[in-house]
Amino acid sequence: MSSLVRKSAAGTMESSDVFVEIEPADGLEIEIESVVQQQFGQAIEQAVRDVLCGQGVTGARVRLTDRGALECVIRARVETAVRRGKESA
Repeated sequence: MSSLVRKSAAGTMESSDVFVEIEPADGLEIEIESVVQQQFGQAIEQAVRDVLCGQGVTGARVRLTDRGALECVIRARVETAVRRGKESA
């Protein structure tokens, strides 16, 4: 398993999208700002955790700014940010 080596991001701030920022950290920290936080906050966090686990990431600081993205979009953006963060400079 490879770990994050640098800060990276994916997504946009457009409606129905999510902007994901990720950087290496000692533990796992997930911060979510969402227009649908009350209804779907737990589901969003679980989707992020699932992707991180699937990618073998155990140490990361993740910030999501969600504008009503579907779960598949959230998963894709997190995966893209992780892959970019694992790439060597």
